[in-house]
Amino acid sequence: MTQFAHDARSAAAAMRALFPATPFQKNAYLSERYKAEIWLKREDLSPVRSYKIRGAYNALRKQVADGQTQFACASAGNHAQGVAFVCAHLGVKGVIFMPVTTPRQKIDKTRAFGGDAIEIRLVGDYFDDTLSAAQAYCAEAGAHFLSPFDDDDVMEGQASVAVEMLSELASPPDLVILPVGGGGLSSGMKRYFDSEAPETAFRLVEPTGGMSLTAALRDGRPVTLPEVDNFVDGAAVARIGEKPFSVLRNIPSHYVLAAPEDRICATMIKMLNVEGVVLEPAGALAIDVLDDLKDQIEGRRVVCVTSGGNFDFERLPEVKERALRFTGLKKYFILRMPQRPGALKEFLSFLGPDDDIARFEYLKKSARNFGSVLIGIETKNTGSFEALFTKLENAGFPYRDITNDQVLAEFLI
Repeated sequence: MTQFAHDARSAAAAMRALFPATPFQKNAYLSERYKAEIWLKREDLSPVRSYKIRGAYNALRKQVADGQTQFACASAGNHAQGVAFVCAHLGVKGVIFMPVTTPRQKIDKTRAFGGDAIEIRLVGDYFDDTLSAAQAYCAEAGAHFLSPFDDDDVMEGQASVAVEMLSELASPPDLVILPVGGGGLSSGMKRYFDSEAPETAFRLVEPTGGMSLTAALRDGRPVTLPEVDNFVDGAAVARIGEKPFSVLRNIPSHYVLAAPEDRICATMIKMLNVEGVVLEPAGALAIDVLDDLKDQIEGRRVVCVTSGGNFDFERLPEVKERALRFTGLKKYFILRMPQRPGALKEFLSFLGPDDDIARFEYLKKSARNFGSVLIGIETKNTGSFEALFTKLENAGFPYRDITNDQVLAEFLI
């Protein structure tokens, strides 16, 4: 056993004073669907509904043992909540820096976990400004900065997920699928498996709009992405950590998979409707790529880490909308409707029994003979759109499908 593996086991044992091991469950629905043995490591059921509490606790407990009593972090999400929870548990003071744009729900939740043990400071419109403020505070006040991922103790704490996992299985899994943001979870777990179960294979998943590990593997070093889609806010990181990358740098690039944001929405809705499992976008990453791997996992034992369940249900309409559009059950198009009596009635006759009009808006009367109409149609069968568009073409109703036109969709939908 390596020293890292020994320390990870010690970290896992220490965490039992804070919370029990998170559930490790075989999922019948996914197992049947993919003809495999699919297990879920339910980090969405930790006290703060994410694995971030592990790294925060391991780093904090070590610093407290060394006499440190003041801490700070910069986070707008799960790391902030983990730090707040642990500060309250250990009775130490923490200052949590969050961007001014942080949703009130996340601020209130962090405050609820930390109580009087923490102070929340809202600084900067962008995370880089928030991070700079937190680090400046640490330099002035002598506080210890708690990195969300680029820290040896944090990586060791996250490795406790692997410790619990292997302790509950009679034999190691064939494959482990992990989300990747800054790399703390994936690097910590990989180091532990390399020591204790080297025969287990890994696949890592990044959101399409934040593939910092892919960029680092391409360039041979961590690089900063010029742009990040923050929809998968728990994993959309512009630059993977230096220390995690030192562990992950030899992973074959084709072992790192991309999960499109709209497809993640469909996965979230499916898990909610079928299994009653509430996942945040980052928490759904590992399950989302099972379709990509279905030919490789049949008959094998596969573990997906559901890394977080901090989902704000105010986002549910957006998630449902994106899921419907991805699965082809909802489309938007601009119709050039003839300006003659009965044209609207004729258009309505083209719709099938499962077709619902979700949006109908005249944009402008652009010509004497035609008017432009923005239409959104939701259906129960993807084949309905092929039939509808054929009828429109045959009847001389010009249209343009703008469902996947990002520019037009942003302005019109």
